[in-house]
Amino acid sequence: MASTSKRATIYLDPELHKALRLKAAEIEVSMSDLVNGALKAAFREDAEDLSAIHERRAERSLSFEEFVIDLEARGKL
Repeated sequence: MASTSKRATIYLDPELHKALRLKAAEIEVSMSDLVNGALKAAFREDAEDLSAIHERRAERSLSFEEFVIDLEARGKL
């Protein structure tokens, strides 16, 4: 663990804690490393989602009503 690491107290469901402990032992990494990896993956996914939202910000949005009317006009309903 790097010297710049911060200590935090988290409360886990007992079954999740057991799974985390077992996985850490099985792949020979610390529970902290597994949690840090999972958080990084979740935040990367958030960053990708936010980037996609930003890229699509200029797109025109349709209401449900407009969408259904368009489907009907194009013979899709």
